[in-house]
Amino acid sequence: MKKVVLAYSGGLDTTFCAIHLSKDKGFEVHAVLVNTGGFSKEELAQTEDRARQLGVASFQVLDVTDTYYREVIKYLIFGNVLKNQTYPLSVSAERILQAKSLAEYAKKIGAKAVAHGSTGAGNDQVRFDMIFQTILPEAEIITPIRDLKLSREQEIDYLKKHGVTMNFEKAAYSINKGIWGTSVGGKETLTSENSLPEDAYPTQVTAKDSKTISLGFQQGELKKVDSETFENPVSAILKVQEIAAPYGIGRDIHVGDTIIGIKGRVGFEAAAPLIIIKSHQLLEKHTLTKWQAFWKNQMAEFYGNHLHEGHYLDPVMRNMEAFLSSTQTYVNGEVKVALHPYRFQLIGISSPNDLMSAKFGSYGEMNKGYTAEDVKGFTKILGNQTAIFHKVNQPQNHE
Repeated sequence: MKKVVLAYSGGLDTTFCAIHLSKDKGFEVHAVLVNTGGFSKEELAQTEDRARQLGVASFQVLDVTDTYYREVIKYLIFGNVLKNQTYPLSVSAERILQAKSLAEYAKKIGAKAVAHGSTGAGNDQVRFDMIFQTILPEAEIITPIRDLKLSREQEIDYLKKHGVTMNFEKAAYSINKGIWGTSVGGKETLTSENSLPEDAYPTQVTAKDSKTISLGFQQGELKKVDSETFENPVSAILKVQEIAAPYGIGRDIHVGDTIIGIKGRVGFEAAAPLIIIKSHQLLEKHTLTKWQAFWKNQMAEFYGNHLHEGHYLDPVMRNMEAFLSSTQTYVNGEVKVALHPYRFQLIGISSPNDLMSAKFGSYGEMNKGYTAEDVKGFTKILGNQTAIFHKVNQPQNHE
């Protein structure tokens, strides 16, 4: 039997693929769950049980959470990357590393085919295919949901006929959970006017009392939450998520242009990513120069878009990562954040590298580094070319 490595999450689409590939197509299915920080030990055990009940030849968990942080998330934080100023690339970023890990695993076991459960109307199909065709150019890429043009209702009917029992009401929503946020897609996101219902979000709001937390950064990386210091930023991210998620913070719907040229909507909850990005950005406002911030913003937007559209293996990404890293040397300090139900507020920062140091002056109050005559001369030179233009081009000069 021909081996196929299936990107498996245990959801509706990949459950369909597991049965279809083995029973209808005769493949030896090797299900692989690439964990990017979204599964507990209990959830992983339950997912393995379900996979084995489906008759897969093997089930493997590849935990790439630390790699995901080092190779992707770190640069999304350095760049304060939010797609369309809204979305922290919760799914698009993890898909890249999942595809890369699957391709490497397929090589390891000698599989000549790889499969994923992407539809024909989304971005994931392009991300997976681009990585696979680069790392495994000779492998067959199999996409049952896309090729058969299946709706979720058709998948549910198929699974029921094959005796599969799962929460099909919950399966009406496509949920992808990782350390950098959880996406939620469903009937409401297929429209332009409807929002997701409260119960569609995996994390329900249970925290009611406001709370202030402190995030500590070292060279742009999150290393401290309140009084607790973390050697591994992954643990710090999970700690922020643990504290903030019960407030319902970070919920929104992203609307954007897909890789395939149509508009798309997806709901998400990303408490930790949004709090961390906005806290990091505030700290940078105090510690970076004007032109550092300007060029970093330009490059970060391109970096985020290029990653979102699947171009992670383009060598220009490594060049931009080097630049982003070089901007973080003095991004050190603590940021205080107030948490409230459904929202958060940045209070302020303390940093040994704060360029707003009072010893150089207080904005709007007094200066300590220059004289009034210095400002008069500076202003005259600064506006000189504009003044010359208006003198030369006064209306009377053309009469």
